[in-house]
Amino acid sequence: MNSVRPSTELWHLESSPTTKISMASSALEVNNQRFNEEAAAWDGNKKHVESVEKAFEAIKRFVPAFNDGSSKELDVLEIGCGTGLLSFLLAPHVRSLVGVDTSDGMISAFNQKVGALSDPDQANLAAVNVLVQEADDVHVQGAAAALATRRGESGHDAPYRFDLIVSHLTLHHIPSMPAIFATLFQCLKPGGKIALTDYDDYGPEAMAFHPKSKRPGVERHGIKKEEIEMIIDGTGFNEVKVEQAFVLRKEVEAEDGKPAREMDFPFLICLGQRS
Repeated sequence: MNSVRPSTELWHLESSPTTKISMASSALEVNNQRFNEEAAAWDGNKKHVESVEKAFEAIKRFVPAFNDGSSKELDVLEIGCGTGLLSFLLAPHVRSLVGVDTSDGMISAFNQKVGALSDPDQANLAAVNVLVQEADDVHVQGAAAALATRRGESGHDAPYRFDLIVSHLTLHHIPSMPAIFATLFQCLKPGGKIALTDYDDYGPEAMAFHPKSKRPGVERHGIKKEEIEMIIDGTGFNEVKVEQAFVLRKEVEAEDGKPAREMDFPFLICLGQRS
């Protein structure tokens, strides 16, 4: 990202292409190892569940289709779907949902939930283990096609695109913000929207959101409202807004002479529409 903490951004302008790839791969491996280890117990963390429920309510509040009765027409792409906490809240309200995540442990947990449904072969959601870097990614296209077949569609020649893209607590892990927003833009249908939630980088204290042991692989300690607005707008989105969505209170560890304590972390929702 051009304006956000250049010292911590993996895509330095002065870095060689080989260095960029190596650093990105290293960060991805760190994240995947952490999330693979945590996948089995992920849903048992009350704060994980609480933050996702708040994100779900924010998406319903800010995305018009959930208020005007048209949400069942939405084909949704979720970036960083994890175990599917948000996915399974959204699925009953939309036509289809494809989740993507780079952690195979998280995808395995997601698939176990699908398998536990009363009729998994008719589920309107699916997840794939992939790092999405282009709209025509074969894994995403295959999942979207499979869901379309389940609902009786056939003969779809054009690549699949989405009406809504969501994510929760994913942006702060992504090395290049301009690159991911460019990809998301191409994944949308004309008129499609993004609704992405992450915690606000309101200053140095935002670092406390993650304990020290979980900071490797974290690209930025939250997102900054003005900077993310500029990136989204610069990508070509219209109706760009970055608003406070909710506040999450959570306990943080003792650090730098401060005791373990509870802190309030404001969360932002990033909104935009492709023309």
